[in-house]
Amino acid sequence: MNAASTQNRSQETDYGPKIDVKKRRGMRRLLAFVGPAYLVSVGYMDPGNWATDIEGGARFGYMLIWVLLMSNLMAVLLQALCSRLGIVTGLDLAQGCRREYPRPLNLFLWLLAEIAIAATDLAEVLGTIVGLNLLFGLPLLWGCAVTAFDTFLLLALQRLGMRKMEAFIVMLVATIGGCFLIEVYLAKPDWGGIAAGFVPHLDPSALYVAIGMIGATVMPHNLYLHSSLVQSRAVSNTITGKKEACKFNLIDSAVALNAAFLVNAAILIMAAADFHSRGIVVTEIQQAHSLLDGLLGTSLAPIAFAVALLAAGQSSTITGTLSGQIIMEGFLNIRMRPWLRRLLTRSIALIPAVVVLALAGDKGLYRLLILSQVILSLQLPFATIPLIHFTSDTKKMGVFANRTWVKVVAWSIAAIIVALNLKLVFDELSGWLGSSPAWVWVAAMIPLTLILGVLAYITFGPLFRPGRTWESAITTDAHLVADAVEPLQIRHIGVALQHAAGDAVIISAAVAEARVHRARLTLLHVVDAPGTILLGQDSWSLHGAEDESYLESLTREIEERDLPVESILLHGHPPEEIVKAVIEAGIDMLVMGSHGHRGLDDLVFGQTVSAVRHALNIPVMVVRSYGLERAQRD
Repeated sequence: MNAASTQNRSQETDYGPKIDVKKRRGMRRLLAFVGPAYLVSVGYMDPGNWATDIEGGARFGYMLIWVLLMSNLMAVLLQALCSRLGIVTGLDLAQGCRREYPRPLNLFLWLLAEIAIAATDLAEVLGTIVGLNLLFGLPLLWGCAVTAFDTFLLLALQRLGMRKMEAFIVMLVATIGGCFLIEVYLAKPDWGGIAAGFVPHLDPSALYVAIGMIGATVMPHNLYLHSSLVQSRAVSNTITGKKEACKFNLIDSAVALNAAFLVNAAILIMAAADFHSRGIVVTEIQQAHSLLDGLLGTSLAPIAFAVALLAAGQSSTITGTLSGQIIMEGFLNIRMRPWLRRLLTRSIALIPAVVVLALAGDKGLYRLLILSQVILSLQLPFATIPLIHFTSDTKKMGVFANRTWVKVVAWSIAAIIVALNLKLVFDELSGWLGSSPAWVWVAAMIPLTLILGVLAYITFGPLFRPGRTWESAITTDAHLVADAVEPLQIRHIGVALQHAAGDAVIISAAVAEARVHRARLTLLHVVDAPGTILLGQDSWSLHGAEDESYLESLTREIEERDLPVESILLHGHPPEEIVKAVIEAGIDMLVMGSHGHRGLDDLVFGQTVSAVRHALNIPVMVVRSYGLERAQRD
């Protein structure tokens, strides 16, 4: 069985046990697959979408509805490809990139993905801050402090399991949808104008907002996320089982993402009906909220608006955290603790939020929201192009490789995204640099050339070199590890003793290892009485004298068993003295006992084992010795 298949069959994921779908039938079988796309869909209705949708509706009326529809169709296809990649190969998109590309390129792609995560989290932070401000009147800067602590919401949900986390997200999505059904009903839009908005046409002045809509809808981190979440279902490792899983996940994606499209369309329609029709220019989300009260003559609309915004910020926070974990582990093979990863991502997002709020206030916040979505759009090609290549490769996907018509549509989507982004970059650089000196243009062109070079490599590189089969890549990794395996040369074993009943367990383990390796033993014990710590071995104490006698007695008894043994009595702080003695004596392996303390006890009694093993580069065997001590005390 290859490594990908093994991963597919594993019954555990980072989100808990896999959900068994094989025993369910009919509608219950379909419902078992429902969930991953709803987690992904919240990224399609996060606060960043609100900013671009309100901006598009208020400035251009119903003109840009077709952009939302086009973005949604793009999203359905790309998310379907993601789910297929995860189901068939057992690898997510980031893991696939790590196996396919050289390390420097993976580091570059990881950096871009982290920038996208930071931009996403920035939008979520701003949405939560504004939602708290609108509902409870909480000052914006105080809202920043509150969002620093909502990071623990995900940790609590993950402990409940994947199914309960999905249910919580669906509840938030339903809240957002219900609030905007109320908004559209109260706005009484022009349905003829809405129908005309589905006809593709674009004013050049609307390009920036249109690209922001694409970046806010087809979000790059969702591509990494979806390819991992679909692996939370335990499907049959057969062609039939995988085909069924791909079909059900396509249905899940189509329903969830079309629901997200309706929410986005509702936001744009509300802004067009309430603001564009009256010639009102909206420059901040709070302004849209306050205007609703006066325009519609009811307090229900602004309350629904604020509740939906807060729900959007919280739901997107959860999926953004999961994406960050998947990207870091996939590209770098680094597993960071979820709470630490979450705090790191949130800290990066809070810095620009606090700075902009302090310097530019509400208007700066709104422009920052739209900028975050444009950043996402600029990063999108670096996720979509590898995805299309991977899912089109028969070596990786077998019979599940993309058909010709899927390739044509997928590459057309990629071409549209790249073309719009290139035009946006050119227009923005021309506006920012204008008549700047030549050296300024050269300085700006250097990083742009590097980025375009990487984009060209991942786009056209596979045309000139055969793709790798990921099974062989995984096997190669295993061979590299196996080739480096060598027998341990243990000639000298150190034994750190505690002068307690548990020493019997420690010595038993050390003697067993010494007989196997034909090694000699050195017994170590540290006298850590207060006077000894201050004055060293020159300080006499009853405690030290008893330790010395104890160590000599043990040495004689072990010698009687035909084992070469010596002892060293140390004085001072145990971790420091043990490490120093091990290095000076040339010890190859150290055996220690674990006291079994946890939590507050560690602060009281110390953490010798942890300090020692991190300071040494030799094998350290830790023996659980505290059980014997307790038994003798009892």
